[in-house]
Amino acid sequence: MVYAFNVLKQKSKYFLFVLFLTTSLFFSCNQTTDHETLLTDEVSEPQYLFDIQIDSLEVIQDEIRKNQYLSDLLLKYNVSYPTIDYLSRNFKDTFDVRRIKAGNNYFIMLSNDTVRKPLFFVYEISASDYVVYSLGDSLYAYRGFKPVETRIESAHGIITSSLWNSMVGKGYDPDLAIKLSDIYAWTVDFFGIQKNDRFEILYERKYIDDKPVGVGRIFSARFNHYGKDQFAFYFEQDGEGDYFDENGQSLQREFLKAPLKYSRISSHFTNSRYHPILKYSRPHHGVDYAAPSGTPVYAIGQGVITRKGFQKGGAGNFVYIKHNSTYTTAYMHLQKFASGVHEGSKVTQGQLIGYVGTTGLSTGPHLDFRFFKNGQPVNPLKVESPPAKPINEKYLAQFKELIGKQQNDLRLLLNEIDLARNQSKADTVQTSS
Repeated sequence: MVYAFNVLKQKSKYFLFVLFLTTSLFFSCNQTTDHETLLTDEVSEPQYLFDIQIDSLEVIQDEIRKNQYLSDLLLKYNVSYPTIDYLSRNFKDTFDVRRIKAGNNYFIMLSNDTVRKPLFFVYEISASDYVVYSLGDSLYAYRGFKPVETRIESAHGIITSSLWNSMVGKGYDPDLAIKLSDIYAWTVDFFGIQKNDRFEILYERKYIDDKPVGVGRIFSARFNHYGKDQFAFYFEQDGEGDYFDENGQSLQREFLKAPLKYSRISSHFTNSRYHPILKYSRPHHGVDYAAPSGTPVYAIGQGVITRKGFQKGGAGNFVYIKHNSTYTTAYMHLQKFASGVHEGSKVTQGQLIGYVGTTGLSTGPHLDFRFFKNGQPVNPLKVESPPAKPINEKYLAQFKELIGKQQNDLRLLLNEIDLARNQSKADTVQTSS
């Protein structure tokens, strides 16, 4: 009996051991299976291009060549003529394929297999705008737009030759120079820029896919001209935006400072100038702007065209604009007139009226610009134009709060510039020593 009990006891130990081992293996297997399941469930994020999932597609990107058409692009991928014709004819409202431009990007998306069936054609109309053509069983087209990100950035520089050269030389977008000159068009004579004039700007820059694609609005600027600071702050009142100085006075004036952009003064207002063709001195009661033939000429203020014509031995093609009872301006030696320019027609400030030429008594392409006050010629460069309406009193507190912040931002920018300049000088001294 004792023997039987001992045998039973040994068997019980064995049974418990087997049970423990089996349980351990079970949990171990379950844990391994769960881990493997987690690894299996980890799926990479799907990739999209122009809102099309491209994980299982072959994507080919290329650039439109000169004289290439939609058929040239698609036939080599075995897209049939009837399909190309159907897309061209039926989706003109979406995009007219005749407007495809050389230099723009396009994408072909094919099935990623041995067949390589064309499924989508995408053409980039601009940096943000594109059109998608479906080439599969269902033919359709639609327009799409890439999201545009706007960032606040700064620009600054010291002018050595021209505003344009200073901007482009520092790698800024050329449009920024145009926007800044438009803001100060009434208050700064950009043909009288002095060496060491300087500027600081806070503005919007637009990005698509982390690449810069353009310039937005300038928020604030300081232009130091002849040692004098001229500020510009953007402010909206009654739903309209404009630029004002630190005192709330509009930068816009009744007259623009000059009737054309990016030129140089070749002759000033004087009572005695030696004429290169007539070979004697006589008064020149105007300002000559030397510029290439075809350069656009703009009306410096709104008014009515009182005279338009041609004078063979003098002004060539000319236009006279009466702005009010006091002021009249004249534009001479024009190559040709702009469309709609007739005697008696009204013009607005900045309206195109003609193009620089060398008609009449002229040795080369230039604009002879003249200014008359009460019928008497005056120096255009010395005319003080009255400002437009200032900030409305009901917005004055809001304006002061805004420019207080923007002036502080400009001061911070100036401090950064000064610190960088001082560091550069210190590095130069240390290097030379």
